[in-house]
Amino acid sequence: MSWIELAPTVGAAFLASLVECVEAATIVLAVGTVRGWKSAFVGTGLALVALVVLVAALGPALAHLPEQALQLFVGMLLLLFGMRWLRKAILRSAGIIALHDEEAVFRSETANLKLARATERWGVEPIATATAFKGVLLEGVEVAFLVLAVAAGSPALVVPAALGALAAALLVTIAAVAVHKPLSRVPENTLKFAVGVIISAFGIFWTGEGIGIEWPGHDLALFGITAVLLAAAFAAVRLAAAPGLLRAAR
Repeated sequence: MSWIELAPTVGAAFLASLVECVEAATIVLAVGTVRGWKSAFVGTGLALVALVVLVAALGPALAHLPEQALQLFVGMLLLLFGMRWLRKAILRSAGIIALHDEEAVFRSETANLKLARATERWGVEPIATATAFKGVLLEGVEVAFLVLAVAAGSPALVVPAALGALAAALLVTIAAVAVHKPLSRVPENTLKFAVGVIISAFGIFWTGEGIGIEWPGHDLALFGITAVLLAAAFAAVRLAAAPGLLRAAR
């Protein structure tokens, strides 16, 4: 496959996974710092096993769906998912809601873990293990869904998309181990803005494919859809930040 076909899929999987992995890393760091790294690693390992089982069960099931039905289903889910991210990113950029702060999330998680009573079973703390498990599993499910979704057009795209997600996970893991604190310097809000645009573009593209639209240039149409959405998102930020807009809306 050419880089024109691979670049949008791999790039979308990498950026989306980067955001989710940063959020998962914050939770694991909080667990490890407050309750010990054994519980954090056990919870993370159990979550990864659950994700492997989930993907192994879901992947073959999706392969049996008719191609157009799968594209329509995945496209609509991606569009809803992407627009939710994009809406929040626009409101954050306009200053209407607070920016996402990994340091604040880390402080909140550590405070909750300190309040919980310490109990140990089989060498690990159940509450700490469950916290790490839940955090990694929830973020990992979103990564798995995004990988399968952006590759919905062709089974050959699943492996490149998975490699993009794996590269993001490795990058975040190395960075988290190196700095040993929340990755607050990662421009997460900017990434969410970009990912919201890209995922929404994939949603429009696959929904169109599912209802039989012949996109001009086929895969190249993704770049055009992304450009239009990006321009619309910037315009929405300017409108949302306009003085008096909120008062007028009320």
